[in-house]
Amino acid sequence: MENPRLKSFHDGYLPEATIDELQEKMQNGEITSKELVLMYMNRIGQLDKNLHSVLELNPDALHIAAALDAEREKKGPRSPLHGIPILLKDNIDTGDKMQTTAGSLALKGHYAQNDSFVASQLRKAGAVIIGKTNMTEWANFMTEGMPSGYSSRGGQTLNPYGPGKFDVGGSSAGSGAAIAANFAAAAIGTETSGSILSPASQNSLVGIKPTVGLVSRTGIIPIAHSQDTAGPMARTVKDAALLLNVLAVSDENDPVTLTNQDLQEKDFTIFLDKNGLQGARIGIARDTYFDYLSSEKLAVMNKAVARLNELGAEVVDEVVIPSTKMEWSYDVLTYEFKADVNAYLRTVEPHLHIRTLSDVIEFNEKNSEKCLKYGQSILIEAEETSGNLIESAYLSALEKDIYFSGEQGIDCVMQEHNLDAIVFPNNYGAGIPANAGYPSITVPAGYTPEGEPVGITFTGLAYSEPLLIKLAYAFEQATRHRKGPELGVLASE
Repeated sequence: MENPRLKSFHDGYLPEATIDELQEKMQNGEITSKELVLMYMNRIGQLDKNLHSVLELNPDALHIAAALDAEREKKGPRSPLHGIPILLKDNIDTGDKMQTTAGSLALKGHYAQNDSFVASQLRKAGAVIIGKTNMTEWANFMTEGMPSGYSSRGGQTLNPYGPGKFDVGGSSAGSGAAIAANFAAAAIGTETSGSILSPASQNSLVGIKPTVGLVSRTGIIPIAHSQDTAGPMARTVKDAALLLNVLAVSDENDPVTLTNQDLQEKDFTIFLDKNGLQGARIGIARDTYFDYLSSEKLAVMNKAVARLNELGAEVVDEVVIPSTKMEWSYDVLTYEFKADVNAYLRTVEPHLHIRTLSDVIEFNEKNSEKCLKYGQSILIEAEETSGNLIESAYLSALEKDIYFSGEQGIDCVMQEHNLDAIVFPNNYGAGIPANAGYPSITVPAGYTPEGEPVGITFTGLAYSEPLLIKLAYAFEQATRHRKGPELGVLASE
């Protein structure tokens, strides 16, 4: 028989509950963190068997939650995240009983020796890391043509708004689907180019892709040090800001975080301004990026742009980023991947015999039926580089990416039009700010007639997260587009 407290909470408060609402219930004694963890786990057990968004649960989660309940009673909460269940993408190290595999069977059985900096910060804040989410294998840097959300370890993650019908987005697919389906309060994803913004948009979530340097990369399986970052995925802008509060801390083991001199341990919730769009100059990057949209999605975005204007923003329509139509490549990622992933794989236990990228490729070849459903062409291409980052082709590509994404990209158009931010649809404009290391935030913009989510994405200059959060919050509060998916069919299957 189900505990009536849990049933009442599950039916009345759990769906779409914010971190503030959960915290209030725990403070009032209506629910404990242990009960909350139990309910989320039960929900995962009932509903995730057809979504494949969660790879594994933390065996210690209930005990951790119980300890935090006792601490709350004796000392009070550590932070707004005290006792709050959080999911992590499967490329983020946790020094516990959970594996970190990047979705690859080659790393199955890899238990990190230490927490990533991100996981450590969450634990310090009192969050309960309840599990790891599925992801596009090797963060979608394995092969051409692999569907978003597929991994050899976890199978195919599906979009809860239309399982098998709508793209789930990648590579933080499991984090997107899981939070959309209310399997935890929030999650952490990672992005190199679009991997937070894409699943957040596709699952009607808020996703923050921070400036490279705001959040430490220590203990995260990499693609490329030039562009990698972790970031929050949540159902509201405020919840995402609360997560960012504990993540935006300098890490002496990751020197890029020392470039952030102004936002260290900032309280991003002070920028939650319902009137934040009034007087803001917003450029709309229609050229090329809006061309990707179906007529249904274009209608949603056009309404969103009109709403910006109604909310007091000065909309500069059809701004053109000079480098938009340039022929871009992923050469920088190809070269950096081998160097960066080989450095990470040195931390893998010797008995797994996976110490280099070459070992991964060989394992996949030996287990091709399970591991190579879509091939490994990108892994092979990366292995053919020296791994020393001395090739002239790499250095030339790096210089080109930095110049044309920054000075002749985002910087240029923002200076020309005196913009506060640029708007893109979904993640379609993710590549240029990703190359520059600049931040973006996506929020729900609405749904197509079929019910597929559409996101509106605000992009700005380095360390402009406070302004982007302000703009996104104002849009979110005025529109309140997000609605949870209908999961009744999944429960009965």
